Amino acid sequence: MRALPFLSLSALLLTLGAGVACAADAVESRDLVIKDHVFSPAEITIPAGKRVAIHIKNMDKTAEEFDSSALKVEKVIGGGSSGTVYLRPLAPGRYKFEGEYHDKTAQGVVIAQ
Repeated sequence: MRALPFLSLSALLLTLGAGVACAADAVESRDLVIKDHVFSPAEITIPAGKRVAIHIKNMDKTAEEFDSSALKVEKVIGGGSSGTVYLRPLAPGRYKFEGEYHDKTAQGVVIAQ
């Protein structure tokens, strides 16, 4: 009879572990390229209310910064390298971002819906 609470605890731990694995898998991802000081695609559509990873590849020889006060994120991506920014779950809306070093040409928007 004493083994029953232990089995229940084991089952609970297995269930919680599976829930954590599912939550980690639930992160959406999008790809973004910087080329000729322009973000492509310039519009990124994501699901509202979910964490999203944006994988950025800088094809230019010079660095660019992914910068957004609306998204509360900034990250410098060296020339010829890659990086990732993580977005918190967002309410539906449009969130502008730009390249700090080439803000006239490197512009875009995240659309959460």
